[in-house]
Amino acid sequence: MTTPVFIAGVSMTALGKRPADTVKSLTAEAVREALADAGAQVGDIEAAWFSNTRQPMLEGQNTVRGQIALRPLGLTGIPVVNVENACASGSTALHQAIQWLRAGAGDIALIVGAEKMVWPDRPERVAAAFMGGTDIHDREGVLGYIAAMGGEAPGEGRSLFMDLYAAQARAHMARFGTTQEDFARLAAKNHTAAALNPKSQYRTPMTVDQVMADKPIVFPFTRAMCAPVSDGAAAMVVCTAKGLSRLGAAARAVRVRGCALVSATDRAPEDYANHIGRRAARAAYEQAGLGPEAVDLAEVHDATSYAELQQIENLGLAVPGEVGARLRAGDFALGGRTPVNPSGGLVAKGHPVGATGIGQLYELIQHLRGEAGDRQVAGARIAAAENGGGFLGVEEAATVVTILERPAA
Repeated sequence: MTTPVFIAGVSMTALGKRPADTVKSLTAEAVREALADAGAQVGDIEAAWFSNTRQPMLEGQNTVRGQIALRPLGLTGIPVVNVENACASGSTALHQAIQWLRAGAGDIALIVGAEKMVWPDRPERVAAAFMGGTDIHDREGVLGYIAAMGGEAPGEGRSLFMDLYAAQARAHMARFGTTQEDFARLAAKNHTAAALNPKSQYRTPMTVDQVMADKPIVFPFTRAMCAPVSDGAAAMVVCTAKGLSRLGAAARAVRVRGCALVSATDRAPEDYANHIGRRAARAAYEQAGLGPEAVDLAEVHDATSYAELQQIENLGLAVPGEVGARLRAGDFALGGRTPVNPSGGLVAKGHPVGATGIGQLYELIQHLRGEAGDRQVAGARIAAAENGGGFLGVEEAATVVTILERPAA
């Protein structure tokens, strides 16, 4: 029988431009709040996983980042594992901690994601960090893929990933009749939801027309359809049932029903049925013993609004080609059939890469506990998160899908 794993405590800092903060200070804020939420002390933690992707390139701290960031908090002597898996780093850390708990190595673990990404004086390093999410030895292959999918050559002043996503969006538009307005509707939904989230980087509601009229980035995207660069951190305390009992935290603990990590494969670009996100979702649903019809809300990795549409399809919340109509019906908005990105998503809440996956789970846990305030999804019992990162071949290099279940009444 698979050992049940629970999230006893969780936290996320406010996201955005935080010039006075460091990786250490962001980590400290998130860890202290997660421990308090779990009713845990530093001495209860038996192992820790630390997720970060940018500190080596932007600050030069290229090794033992977790040990350094956690040491001031008194977290010394225990196993500390540094995790870097592109934008999927935070959820990959959870995946690893789950295996550690289920192996019987311990009963209480800490997961932290922290990122300091806003460096106005280091634009070249920031750009190089994004470029490093692809195969730097195969730049021609990446450019060839963009061209083959109908995209534009990379442009100055924007992330290569915006060009990759734009090329994929154009291919989806050509095949399924998806429109730029569909992407704008997704972005408007998220910016409007973010206005209710006090930890979001942007908190200004937007209409579809306002999104469409925003600054063009690369067709079909405007600025409001693209995730910003963000500083921030998130943390969680994960436990076995024995660890949960030790902490006395069972009443608000959320169960991890499934957590699947997969990597890119060599598939045809048009083979959407075997997209990395679809394969991760199938594996997570199988672990959970559930299907997409059970999902009450989801957080997906909308680095662009096209990515949200793609992941709605991958999670099985809509069939390809039907997302636009479902959006017009309000199905994925707060108050709709299956709200997606009630946090505001990456495009509005923010995207501190190493913390993003944990931040998604923070949002879902608020809803499953009934603690999400004005954006609460009523009666939420099952939640899904999709967190993908990097690019390899024709898709993300790594993706994690996690299924969570609310505490028993």
